[in-house]
Amino acid sequence: MEREAEFITEPQKKIPVVAEADICVIGGSCTGVFAAVRAARLGASVIVIEREGCLGGTATSGLVNCWHTLNDTSGEKQIIAGLTEEILSRVEPAETRGKNHADSHFFNPHELKTELDMLCAENGVRVMLHTLYCSCMEENGSVRYIIIENKDGRGAVRASFFIDASGDGDICRDLGIEKFYNQTIQPPSACFLLEGDVSHVDVTRLIRHHGDEFGLEKDWGWFCRVPDASNITMRADTHVLGLIPDKAEDLTKAEIEGRRKMRAVIRMLNRYGAEGVRYANVSSCSSIGIRETAHYVTAKKADQFELLLGKRYDDCVMNGTYNVDVHLPDGSITFHHFDGSFNTELADGGRVTGSWRRELGIDESLPIPTYYSLPFSCLVPVRHDNLIAVGRMINADIFSFGALRVMVNLNQLGEAAGVAAYLSISSGVSVRSLDGRSVAKKLSEGGSANLA
Repeated sequence: MEREAEFITEPQKKIPVVAEADICVIGGSCTGVFAAVRAARLGASVIVIEREGCLGGTATSGLVNCWHTLNDTSGEKQIIAGLTEEILSRVEPAETRGKNHADSHFFNPHELKTELDMLCAENGVRVMLHTLYCSCMEENGSVRYIIIENKDGRGAVRASFFIDASGDGDICRDLGIEKFYNQTIQPPSACFLLEGDVSHVDVTRLIRHHGDEFGLEKDWGWFCRVPDASNITMRADTHVLGLIPDKAEDLTKAEIEGRRKMRAVIRMLNRYGAEGVRYANVSSCSSIGIRETAHYVTAKKADQFELLLGKRYDDCVMNGTYNVDVHLPDGSITFHHFDGSFNTELADGGRVTGSWRRELGIDESLPIPTYYSLPFSCLVPVRHDNLIAVGRMINADIFSFGALRVMVNLNQLGEAAGVAAYLSISSGVSVRSLDGRSVAKKLSEGGSANLA
């Protein structure tokens, strides 16, 4: 018989207001930082609340050190600029591979941490690290305060506008905003930096042939190099399957299982890798790389047909070329491409191909786009006046989310959220009433490419 929940009553106490700003950003990923910096450059006072000990999210704490191309698929037209381009020019060392590769830009994640610190300092953005968002206080459709906790204890932050860049939509959850989970939840990966030459080692093949000796399921992984780091690669060779990491127990299990799998890969390499090479994990992610959790309902849901057919919008706030990339619960992965083809790489090494246009009944004579876009309406809340949620909680179907979820895309949406927050405050208009075209125009004026 299931035990009934037990409750206690926490004694009432006064909570001091420890910070105040025009805009408060919850979550210091690149998405959150770029939102903060964009708003600060327009003249807003901004504070960022981050639970980790550094900024950057998946790109730093998660060690995922590559961003996709800033050009369209032809490689001739630049469609992404703004803070993504700026930070790539600042991080040293950094490398670029071709104009239209999915993994075009590589950087050292530890260098990016410091560069983001400097970017915030230069633009007057106040940062609170090791600070946990706890709850929020709402009044008449507006968020008035959030409650935080850190080494100084519990406190309140007051702001005119709030940006939820927490990834899982923590403020949205507490406000009771409608949410949903896609039928397929993309599993997380625990990334690490591997020391040891694997240039002639097919790690995925080893996992498929020898992984069971080390408790590893058949899987499909990937990797990339770290600039100026001899024989060190970032590895994302395994998924942690069967968990939903916005649940507390599942997140704990994912972190623990991720570390076990990292060690298992190292032990496998030291037995079956290149002869005479000793392999070591020289840096583990401090937080597992989460691909997907809950999605929160907004004015518009991103749609796979509009995305892959390259629909254009008057209120465009993001451009991208990253293929639809859906990691499946069994360790397989499927890609949908602009040209209408798809391929599924099975965990056991098999491959399935076909035409998604044909399967979805789309006229295959329609022109093939060179990039896709997203409208501001996908960020507009349904009932709150001073809140935007931005990040992987985006309102999107399975396949459009498979393209939108990557960092370069979410970076741009972070910038859009920062601009919208500023325009809402400065004009005294609810974010729900903003003209998305004005957001696109202000983004372009601030250096974003081909939006207005």
